[in-house]
Amino acid sequence: MTMFGLKEAEVSELIRAVTDERMHGALDRDAIEERFARSVWSGITEPGDRVAGTLIGAIGATAALTELLGGLTGDAVTRSLEGSVTRKDLALARDRWAPRLASATALTSLRQAVRLGVRLTVPGDPEWIPGVDDLASHAPTVLWMRGRCELLAGLSKSVAMVGARAATGYGEHVTMESSAGLVDRGFAIVSGAAYGIDGMAHRAALASNGVTVAFLAGGVDRFYPSGHDALLTRIVESGCVISELPCGAQPSKWRFLQRNRLIAAASRATVVLEAGWRSGSLNTAHHAAALGRPLGAVPGPVTSAASAGCHRLIREDLATLVTTAHEMAELAGDWETDDAVDGAAPEDPRRVRVLDAISTRAARQPTDIAARSGLSLLDVMSALGALDLEGIARETPRGWVRRVLRDT
Repeated sequence: MTMFGLKEAEVSELIRAVTDERMHGALDRDAIEERFARSVWSGITEPGDRVAGTLIGAIGATAALTELLGGLTGDAVTRSLEGSVTRKDLALARDRWAPRLASATALTSLRQAVRLGVRLTVPGDPEWIPGVDDLASHAPTVLWMRGRCELLAGLSKSVAMVGARAATGYGEHVTMESSAGLVDRGFAIVSGAAYGIDGMAHRAALASNGVTVAFLAGGVDRFYPSGHDALLTRIVESGCVISELPCGAQPSKWRFLQRNRLIAAASRATVVLEAGWRSGSLNTAHHAAALGRPLGAVPGPVTSAASAGCHRLIREDLATLVTTAHEMAELAGDWETDDAVDGAAPEDPRRVRVLDAISTRAARQPTDIAARSGLSLLDVMSALGALDLEGIARETPRGWVRRVLRDT
């Protein structure tokens, strides 16, 4: 294998060094080339690049990189994309990717990853986070991970906690209590390591001996913000720091916004603890809503500008009002903490979809629930009847609502 002028033995050694040992038995020549190509793509494109995601999904990372080196002019490429990407799209993409086609950069990033014990994870690996696949053509090419990556199985039960950098004492207090309470219920805490709410969510999880994961907008070798260097070092020791960008990549405003989609996709639910009217954390909230993930928001004083964004989400019926760790766990679908009587099997997909379509705040008519859940009205009425008997939902004059079940 010769790619970017690098010898096969050198590339193979680097790829094996950043790959989970459990995957070494499957690392034949093709697999090594594919992983290397994906690592190169992560440095060529900006996060969430639709054209790159579509191209790699259609023909694979190795073939896509080969086509890029050839100028992306072949008819085979266009035919394989089946009209989802036009020739003009490819031409524009080639122009923005070409300046980053440098072998020295790809090699330096891999060497830095090896030096710091960073893991390169691709779809299909044990440590890959399945939730990010819901981003489809905007999904990451790879995930660069630093820390105790084996704990990522805990993301099957996780809550993203986000909020304002300029957090108030109220916001930090609620975050601390909620993060610790969720950890006590077995949840992993996901956030972005920013100042304010993010930092408090991570610190509270660590203080409770829980698992916490931080998604960065730059390489995992560059802890940002610098004021959280010690915090991120602690997360590496007992959790995981993740980025879709290779070592050496600098954070930027665009990358922060794109990073937010990973926070939302990787978690079972997202909670906005405190946010101003134009807070960046609302971007994460909208990603969660677009992905169909449960979204919660914590209310604050009506006089507080720091909570205006949360109130906006609640008022526009985008988020469920939550005030405790129990309500956040319930939002994420943790029915083990409920006081409900055992009834319909939790794994019944119709029941799950109806539960997702019911709000704890806004009463909804069965026809609305049917539209939200994608079920027939007959299936919805059957599920609502069972949930009523279990004490999980109730009918009001305005429609059906989910009961808020509190700890005893």
